[in-house]
Amino acid sequence: MLVRGVDRVVIATDDRRIFREVESFGGEAVMTSSACRNGTERCGEACGELGFSQGVVVNVQGDAPLTPPWFVEALVQAVTSGAAVATPAIRCDGKTLQSLRKDRKQGLVGGTTVVMDRRGQALYFSKEVIPWCSSTFGEDEKTPVFYHAGVYAYTVDALERYCRTEPGMLETHEGLEQLRFMESGTSIQCQIVRRHGRMIWEVNNPEDVVIVENGLMLAGIK
Repeated sequence: MLVRGVDRVVIATDDRRIFREVESFGGEAVMTSSACRNGTERCGEACGELGFSQGVVVNVQGDAPLTPPWFVEALVQAVTSGAAVATPAIRCDGKTLQSLRKDRKQGLVGGTTVVMDRRGQALYFSKEVIPWCSSTFGEDEKTPVFYHAGVYAYTVDALERYCRTEPGMLETHEGLEQLRFMESGTSIQCQIVRRHGRMIWEVNNPEDVVIVENGLMLAGIK
């Protein structure tokens, strides 16, 4: 495996086709309920099915196949160092910010952004581009906007508490699962990571599929 320090990889799904495909190449899969409302709930259910009671659980979602291995390693380190939940944040350059703004003007969600305190604790996540700023930036210039990559690491205890908590107003309206942690008082540690030339994009719209497929080929994954 490309990610160091990982003991086990399990595909959690509610789709028999995915389950059978994983089994066909010798992977490990677990069937979960179609009632799971998001990936974090699915991870929590999978932990219960597999009997996980301790350690660090990492949720790499199916719409984010471009996730680099060093992102996962940074999250594991954060949780083993005391965080209940950790997730990556990437400082946007001017080109990325321009792309996010363009998508919003067209009514599309190009990605999620996050604002943090000085310790890296998340203050808020949004599908809008936050913080608002009137400045223009050069393509390679650093901006005050951080892109949030939808990968999470949790303690099993944090996952169990999450699954016992109903979605709040912010999660419901933003459609962002991580806001449930924050609304119920659980802090999220944002690990600032670098792309090191790797394309980072998720499938939020049909138009994103081609972008992600091209990124996989550039990374030598597909």
